[in-house]
This record gives sequence, C-alpha cells and structure tokens, in this order.
Amino acid sequence: MSEKERKPDVIAILSSALAESLRKYGRFELVFEDVTIDAEELGILLQPAFLREVMPPAVVRRIEELIETKFEEPKMEWVGKVNEVKIGATKGEGGTRDRSFVVGGETMPPIYRLLGIEEAMPHPPVVAMDVFDMRISLPRSIRVHFEDVMDDPAEWAKRCVQKYGAEVINLHLVSTDPYVKDTPPSEAAKVVEEVLQAVKVPITVGGSGNPEKDLEVFKKVADVAEGERVVINSLTLDMKLEDICEHLKNKDCVVIAFTPMNLDLARELNRKLFDYIPKERIMMDTNTAGIGYGIEYGFTVLERARIAALKGDTDLQQPVATGVTNAWASREAWAKMDPFWGPREIRGPLWETLTALINILAGADYIMIMHPMTLKTIKDVIDFLMKGGLPKPEDISDWVSSEF
Repeated sequence: MSEKERKPDVIAILSSALAESLRKYGRFELVFEDVTIDAEELGILLQPAFLREVMPPAVVRRIEELIETKFEEPKMEWVGKVNEVKIGATKGEGGTRDRSFVVGGETMPPIYRLLGIEEAMPHPPVVAMDVFDMRISLPRSIRVHFEDVMDDPAEWAKRCVQKYGAEVINLHLVSTDPYVKDTPPSEAAKVVEEVLQAVKVPITVGGSGNPEKDLEVFKKVADVAEGERVVINSLTLDMKLEDICEHLKNKDCVVIAFTPMNLDLARELNRKLFDYIPKERIMMDTNTAGIGYGIEYGFTVLERARIAALKGDTDLQQPVATGVTNAWASREAWAKMDPFWGPREIRGPLWETLTALINILAGADYIMIMHPMTLKTIKDVIDFLMKGGLPKPEDISDWVSSEF
C-alpha cells in the first residue's frame, strides 16, 4: 500500500463527524488535538442534500431562507446636530489671524464619512500643537525638535507653525501654578500677546489646572486677546463659574468645558455654561487617555456623548476637543524597552497617532498633539477621510512613515 493510500481521508472524517453530531444534537462542535492540516485553502461546504439528510425539515427550510436573504444596511435615524463653533478671527472677522476654523456641525457619526456622506464630518477636525510658557520635562523624541526654543514660547510657536504646519497653537501657561513659579496673570497675559504677535494662526490658552489661579489668568487673557476669538482651556466644575462666566460672556472667545470621563458631569457643566455663554462659543472635553492607559474608556465616553447628541440630547451637542498628548503618559510611548517594541523614536509618535485616530473616529473635532510626526500623519489621515470612500489595500501601505 502506498504512503498516499495509508493517509486518512480528512474530508471523509470531517463529514462523518459532522453528520453524526447533527443527527444527535442538531448542532456540531469539533475539537482537534495533535492535528496538522497542510492546505492552501480549506472550506467546508454543507450542501442542501446533506442538510436534508441529517437535520429536521423546519431547520433546513430556515437555513435555505437565510441563504436566499440579501443583506440590507440598517437605516439609523439621527435627529440631532452638533453645534458649530468658530475658532480664531481673521481681519475681516475683527481679528488679526490669517485663518479661522469651524468645528462641529455633524448630523451623523464620523464613520459614515467613509461612505462619502459629508454630513458625518462637514468640517475637517482641527489639529493643534502644544507649546508651554516655560521649559518642562518632555520625552526625548519630542524634545529634539524643540530643544533650542523651549525657553521662548513665541519662538516655540513659530517653530510649530512655520516648520511643522500647526493649524492652531495650544499655549499652556503652566508657570502660573502657585506651586511652580506662580507667574502673575498680568505677566502670563504678556506671553499670550507675544505668541499672538509671533504667529498668525488661532491660539488656545490653557492655565495651570489650579481652579483659583486659572480664573484670574483667564480674565486677563480674554482682555488682551479681545477680538481674536481665542479658546480658553478650560472651565471646570471646580471653578467659581459665575465669576469667570460673567467676565467672559461679553468677550469674543471660545471656552472648553472639561469633565473627567463622566457624561452626567459633562451635562451639568454645559448647562451651567449655557446660562452665560452662547452655544456657538462652547466646546467640550470629556478627557481621554493613551493606549494601554484607559483609551478604551476615554473614547467610549466620547462616542456615547456624540451618539447622545445625534439622538437629540441638547446638553451634549457641542464639538469635542481632546488632548491626545495624554498618550505620552504611557511609559511604552517613551521608555527604553525590549527591541521587540521597536525604537522609541518611532514608537512614541505612533502611540500618539493611534490615540488621535481613535478619538477622531469616535467624534473628536479638535485634536491637541505634541509630536511633529503625529501632526503630519493625522493631517494626512484627515485629508483621506474628507475625500470619502473606503480605502483600497494598495493605498494604505504608506500611511505611516519614519521619514520626516
């Protein structure tokens, strides 16, 4: 007997096992142990004649009905719309910026943009780069791009815009923290003026996170930046909102309402702001985290907020800002690790890029990042999304490149 003849007929064994299982139980489950199947392609086709032999007639009829059924895409009903917010003001709009952006306006989840439906993403998400008013500790893969300008926020901002193409600058006044340098609000406002002079893109101004000090800082910032429609980042439930909102309500600025991954708190904060500030001047930040450090919770909260807004929840119908720079809190983004993880110079921006992409697909409108490679890659992805249409395999192989 030849070697070929001695080998068991795998198809016959499978067919026999399937038939016996179906006869006895109306279902089948196969468990293979110490089995190797060498085949370019393996398919199990259950012919109707085989099914009729081993299954009850009613089950066979149902299977045949399913075979004939055509897939129909489910029709979702979206009754809400995200409010539109304008960032920055050009000369014709009363400011001195060379551009302004509109975010929001969605009437469908962003994934529908891949089907070419413009209402899912009527305005492209805006990508901004972080700048700090003092030298801070940064991962080396970021620091190498800004080492020589980290003591001058105006020059740092110019580097981001002129060399790397930042659309908006996120200026963080971290030195105002009472436990850092306790920089007076008046001096912090001068830094804002210097940055406004250095670059002509819109700017967002963040404080130190101290709720008492930030109130005074934001008042000064709103005064010196009047007409530029700067973004104040951010107002929280820890602040004396009546105080700051009374000052800001007649200023031409936008505010970000920040809450820590809690939609009930997001609704509460938004409702309080609505009493003072028009909805077209409010964005919300539900917070996010880096991959491996809570991204799954962060983006699902954002996604729930967007779906609720599109279903008619007026308390959540604001554009979403998200600080994907939080990705750098993951040690895997910057730490020296086993070679299996790849070089950190590439791993870090990839970590931030994927965090940004996940948030964009969940509904984020305003993206805050730090690494130049992240900026370049995400802008390319946004350009692709705005063109609509599903990707072709040959078109996506070079989305991410180590060259910059």
